[in-house]
Amino acid sequence: MSEILTHRATAQNEKTPHDEKNTTSGRIFFLDVAGGRVMSANADGSDLKTIIEEGRKLPDGLAVDSAAGHLYWTNMGNLKENNGSIFRSDLDGRNMTTIVPPGGTFTPKQLQIEKTTGKLYWCDREGMRVMRANLDGSQVETLVDTSQGEARPGPDSRKWCVGIVVDMAGGKFYWSQKGGDNAGEGRIFRANIQIPRGQTPANRQDIELLYDNLPEPIDLEIDAATRTLYWTDRGDPPRGNTVNRAPLEAPSGTRKPPEILFDHLMEGIGVALDHKGGRMFITDFAGSVYSANLDGSNRRTLLFGQGNLTGIAYLEPPPTFITDIP
Repeated sequence: MSEILTHRATAQNEKTPHDEKNTTSGRIFFLDVAGGRVMSANADGSDLKTIIEEGRKLPDGLAVDSAAGHLYWTNMGNLKENNGSIFRSDLDGRNMTTIVPPGGTFTPKQLQIEKTTGKLYWCDREGMRVMRANLDGSQVETLVDTSQGEARPGPDSRKWCVGIVVDMAGGKFYWSQKGGDNAGEGRIFRANIQIPRGQTPANRQDIELLYDNLPEPIDLEIDAATRTLYWTDRGDPPRGNTVNRAPLEAPSGTRKPPEILFDHLMEGIGVALDHKGGRMFITDFAGSVYSANLDGSNRRTLLFGQGNLTGIAYLEPPPTFITDIP
């Protein structure tokens, strides 16, 4: 475990008392795909550390299990070989454990933990799948197969599954298929948590297309309190290199275009929400970490020049107990 130096960026907006209270609470974890690093910092960008350095395994998706004190992350591996994997460690990087061994998934991307059922969900890009397993890596299963019988690794980027988020309250999971680079082929789908009886991952009939013709949607998150979907898009401006949001539910035929909250990213990738603090954290491939309120206000650059950043996760601070002492 090593501590590294960093450039700290100044805030772009003036702080309010509420913002001042929020900026330093909690901790963020994020990935550098170029350096094979798992990194950690305070929520204001201070106390930056490299907690794991694996080399060229291409880490991409990251999730935090705060109750168990664990990090989970995906390694894409060689994009032309079936050797993607998922690992777990303690929050300080110790006790690394293989959860899904190389070859158990092709090119795993964004990763989410569903705590009530004890499941990991992830997208397999060149594998053209949405997948799920127990937290210990057992019972790996495919939920959606977009290959249409095509051999893996699939060359058609319109079939590549990238971002994922789970809405247990609504009984759905959501995922993105990015399409070609800057091609305007990006789509966001959803389906029921369970495959309908008598159907398969390849022919299930409950898949809904929510958005199409997006620049290049990547990672997804949900604000359960407001029933809102958030996502990054790394495609060309003006709609790309952005953070977007849209209601989870809309009457048939009345779904409005997504709202752009944050722009001028340099290939936006990761997004994580601090639900209690009302803010989001964002990474881009140029190596910057940003924060903003959930409506896009109070935009800040926390870190820059940190490599090629991918997934990000937020860890709430532990509760503080105050006892009256006579």
